[in-house]
Formats: sequence, C-alpha cells, structure tokens
Amino acid sequence: MLKSGAFALDYEGPVRGTHALLKMNQKDGFDCSSCAWPDPDDHRSVAEFCENGAKATASDAQSDPVGPEFFAQHSLAELSRMTDRDLNNAGRITHPMVLRPGATHYTPISWPEAFELVGQELNALKSPDEAIFYTSGKVPNEPAYLYQLFVRQFGTNNLPDCSNMCHESSGAALSNTTGLGKGSVTLNDFYEAEVILIIGQNPGTNHPRMLTALQKAKKNGAKIISINPLHEAGLLHFKNPQDFMNP
Repeated sequence: MLKSGAFALDYEGPVRGTHALLKMNQKDGFDCSSCAWPDPDDHRSVAEFCENGAKATASDAQSDPVGPEFFAQHSLAELSRMTDRDLNNAGRITHPMVLRPGATHYTPISWPEAFELVGQELNALKSPDEAIFYTSGKVPNEPAYLYQLFVRQFGTNNLPDCSNMCHESSGAALSNTTGLGKGSVTLNDFYEAEVILIIGQNPGTNHPRMLTALQKAKKNGAKIISINPLHEAGLLHFKNPQDFMNP
C-alpha cells in the first residue's frame, strides 16, 4: 500500500495524488487504465487498485510539459539510450512532433500539416486494406469510437486492438470450445463458484484486486486451487491489503 501511494505522491503531490487514488475504480470516480478486472456492483474498498494501477494513474496525471525545446536538446540517438521510465518521467508532449527524412532530431509540426502528411501516405496506398489502424487499451471509448468511424469511412476494417495482441490465443481457444472468444462470466459468478482454478499466477502479488472476489468465494464455501511451479510466499500466507479492517 505504501509503495503504491508513493508513486502518486511523487508525481502529483500529497493532495492531488491522494484524491486520484481514492477516486480510482469508485462509482463516482474513474476506471483504472491498466486493468480490465471488473468493479464490484456493491461495496468497494477504499483502495480499489493495485500497485500497477497506482503507477498508471500517477503517470497519466503528471502535468510536467515536454515542449519542442526538449527534443531540440536530445537527439534521436540520445532518446534511444534513455529507459522507458526516463522517457515517461520527462513529462507530457505539448506539440505534435515529426522526424524528417535524414534528420537527427524531432521537430515541431502544425496539426494541419501533420494531418496532411498522414493523408498523403494513406491516399498513396493501392487499397485501404493495406493500412492497419492499431489502438491500445489506454484509449478511452469516445476517441476509439471516432477513430473506428474514420477507419471504416476510409474503407477498411483493419482495426486490431490490444486484445488481438494479448488475448488472441485465449480468444481462439475459447471460440473453438465455447463458441465465444471472450469471457462470459460476471464477478458474481466468482462469489458463488464452488471450485476456482488459478493456474500459473499468484493472485496475492499479480492480481491483488482479485483477492476480494476470492475472499468472498471462500466465505461462501468455495475451494480455491492454485497451481504454480514457483514456491511463492504469497501462495502460502498472504494478507489482503484492501481489507485492512480485517487483517
């Protein structure tokens, strides 16, 4: 808990950081951008997030600007030697940037010029199906909806998203066995399950938000079987940090 909170406090300060964490995955707040675990319909814990969620929210909420002067100072070679964390911690980009052919630095570009550059590349294709329009799970529903409208108007449905990259194997297996490529259970199904199999992961450290559902299932009499080749401490003895009133 302390480790998670430290990220938000470091990025956003004590007031803004604490406010963001207390609003994350709450009914009157916002959904965490790093997790697809469903939110409970009834009671939700005060800390309805994990360490990765705290990191993602702190990163999204940082307000330090990164303007053209940053890219004028750092060449492409220098940027390539920086770690992902250092690049992210530099701040949020304030202007569209472009890397011209043969250039060593990114330079600013106006929005009309940027759209014109993209349009030239798209219109030069022999077929719209030669283009692929990728989105990640970080994209909210509203811009993703507008994005897919544009792509379909352009003439293709090549719209892979993060589920194609992360869940293609499980989706194919589910389609062959159940006829549906996505999960068909609800969070309440966990609460009422008689047996829950957890294979190849440690819910104590990898999926702390899952602990509340497992805790409710256990109280209802479920048998939980965890299969992991690693002898991890979290599999043997673990306290739910989100249930701090009942340690």
